Amino acid sequence: MGELPDELVTLGKEITKLPLSAQKELEDSYGQMVKSIRRRRRILSLVQEALAQLRLDIKYLMFDLDATRKERDQLRKQLDELD
Repeated sequence: MGELPDELVTLGKEITKLPLSAQKELEDSYGQMVKSIRRRRRILSLVQEALAQLRLDIKYLMFDLDATRKERDQLRKQLDELD
């Protein structure tokens, strides 16, 4: 997958085929569109990384919770045996 969608690359090529006056009119809009897409891709990448980290953190927390419950149950059993 390229950095920009194929349609946008094609649009950029088509803009370069236009007369200079028309190119200049479209340059700013095209540039803003490219920046917006790049920014969205960066944001999406950051969100995906954050979700992956969150999933990993949840796995560790679930492991810790399970270990804590086992310890609690063992201690309760020991206390019950003392009574």
